[in-house]
Amino acid sequence: MCGAVWVDAAQAVEGLWTPPQLPELASQLKQAGLRATPKQLGQWADPKGDPLGAVVPLGGCTASFVSAKGLLLTNQHCALGAINLNSTPQRNLLRDGFKTGTNNEEVSAGPNARIYVLDSVQDVTAKVQSALTAASDPLARIEALDALEKQLVADCEKTPGYGCRLYSFSGGNSYQLQRSIEIRDLRLVYSPPDSIGNFGGDNDNWMWPRHSGDFAFYRAYVGKDGKPAAYAIDNVPYQPRRWLKIADKPLGAGDFVMLAGFPALTNRYAMADDFQANADWTYPTVAAHYRKLAALIEAEGRKNPEIASKYAGTLRGWQGAAKSYEGQVESFRRANTAQIKRDEETALLEWLGKKGAAGSAAVSAHARLVELGQQARAQRDRDLVIGQLYATGSLATAMQLYRSAIERAKPDSLRENGYRQRDQAAFENQLRQMDRRSDPRMDRQLQNYWLREYIKLPKEHRVEALDRWLEGDDDKYIKRALDRIAKSRLNNPDQRTNWLRADRLAFEQGKDGAKDGAIGFAVAVMPTVLRMEQEIRSRAGETLTVRPVYLKALADYRKSVGQVAYPDANGSLRVGYGTVTPYTKDNGARQLPFTRVEEIVARNSGAAPFNAPPALLNAVSAKRYGGALVDKRLESVPVNFLSDLDISGGNSGSPVLDAQGKLAGLVFDSNWESVSASWLFDPALTRTISVDQRYMRWILQEVFPAPRLLAEMGVPASGK
Repeated sequence: MCGAVWVDAAQAVEGLWTPPQLPELASQLKQAGLRATPKQLGQWADPKGDPLGAVVPLGGCTASFVSAKGLLLTNQHCALGAINLNSTPQRNLLRDGFKTGTNNEEVSAGPNARIYVLDSVQDVTAKVQSALTAASDPLARIEALDALEKQLVADCEKTPGYGCRLYSFSGGNSYQLQRSIEIRDLRLVYSPPDSIGNFGGDNDNWMWPRHSGDFAFYRAYVGKDGKPAAYAIDNVPYQPRRWLKIADKPLGAGDFVMLAGFPALTNRYAMADDFQANADWTYPTVAAHYRKLAALIEAEGRKNPEIASKYAGTLRGWQGAAKSYEGQVESFRRANTAQIKRDEETALLEWLGKKGAAGSAAVSAHARLVELGQQARAQRDRDLVIGQLYATGSLATAMQLYRSAIERAKPDSLRENGYRQRDQAAFENQLRQMDRRSDPRMDRQLQNYWLREYIKLPKEHRVEALDRWLEGDDDKYIKRALDRIAKSRLNNPDQRTNWLRADRLAFEQGKDGAKDGAIGFAVAVMPTVLRMEQEIRSRAGETLTVRPVYLKALADYRKSVGQVAYPDANGSLRVGYGTVTPYTKDNGARQLPFTRVEEIVARNSGAAPFNAPPALLNAVSAKRYGGALVDKRLESVPVNFLSDLDISGGNSGSPVLDAQGKLAGLVFDSNWESVSASWLFDPALTRTISVDQRYMRWILQEVFPAPRLLAEMGVPASGK
């Protein structure tokens, strides 16, 4: 569940504010430098208005419309799925870049690529709380919430072309049903070569100074009637009601900036024990696994370019996550975060204790949340290994297909999310695209890794059904299991789709079912997985009653000491604000807020990941700076800049707006010192790293030219 966070009103930079909260912050915004009248601020507070209506979620990232013809701007790393999907060993779009001269040359981002343009917001708190109150026990409570959510979403989506989602705020103290236009035809328009978009590679991830051109363009398409439609060659560009204008004022140190995006999750007020578990076990354990898995892919990729291409996104994700987790653990120690969390919780409990009977319900809620956390962690080793094993290659496919067969036996309204009729097309598309993103040879190595991790578990943490399927604990039995999986019909794309409509008995008793290596695995472990799910759901059902009580008490406590509240991130649209500002590293080194194109030349080694393309090097050498793109204070074109904006995962691709609400940059990373900001925000050290819009325009003009995109955004090529 999502919590809530409280900060001093004077700390303008911290906060993942909901848009309607902006008028409450009018004085802070004005003091920070926002140039908006009360009427304009009212428009900013409307998530469908100008400029926030231009900002949309994109598959775990954020994007924004930048033209009236459906042109979307996001990070290159957010477009990797589309880039890899359209790449071949002979035509590597990541390495060589991709650009188009006409709309006809734009390529599909994939059948499952989606954006959602917000259409309406409805408060449904009373309906949800009524359903929860009527439930008889924790499991019934979570089932009641699921049933109500499905009903609300189904009613909301009766009009074709819309997608709906129920959001919980502040741990369940309020709920919103949001309806959005679901655009299903996205096409890749432009992506610079990786030597621009990911200059510095993993070496530079979370680092400053940075010199990355991490941006790419999509275009949204709809049917000829203007309604959302699946990809078709005769679809037409979507015409958004809102799109961002490119900044026409040079951004400098100390200037106001604002950010809009879809942060996935923050845990600023998680329970102290939950924080400790992540710091001491989850993050270091998962990071170590990801490093080992990444090494396997890198080794195989050096021998096989096809595997390197297919797993590029997976590899970058694992490497980034591992570096983030390792950095967070280091940051927790440096900032003494565990003690801060413990002290905050102690202060709240002491305040509640002084309230006597009035505080007893919240004290009891706290105690129960501690117990529920301990229960959730009791089998964490087992849960991690089993979860990763059945999410790998053909085993993942078998689990999804078998679960789909189980769910199809139920009425559609009672099926689990992800297996309803509305999800079927996306699932089928995923199966058909599987061979473009995975390879049985590589998957075998990953499955081998997790099977070996499984047999290391203590006997009391093992799963009896999986032990029977594996038949033994040594290398011989693991090899036999891998051989069975390798022979699975699910590795064949034609046979894989045959199982889409198979019923449960075909998996469990059919001659081609249980004898199949991957399907046999799914049939063996599914009862255990379903039981684990029920345990999780039961705890979640109890959390639904105690978490809101605890967070309401926390809100009251913070209000009593004059602090302002905002809800934890939950994937919905949030706004942050601050300034372009430097910082000082732990070693005392003062960091400048901008980097310049000359620094790319200085760092260029000619070898990845510091291999700037010749066109860029030549443009810098000839000082082809593009006239208005030069910052006179820097005497150069700025590349990346720092700000004290508050972000979290999901903010990648978020637009950075200037004091006039125009696009000044694009978020793509944070500095190393802020890697733990989802748990604790440090205003002195937390910094967001963004691509300056002037650098994007310079690349589009001088290095990897796309004049039609500049013209479409209303910024024709500048003078030399």
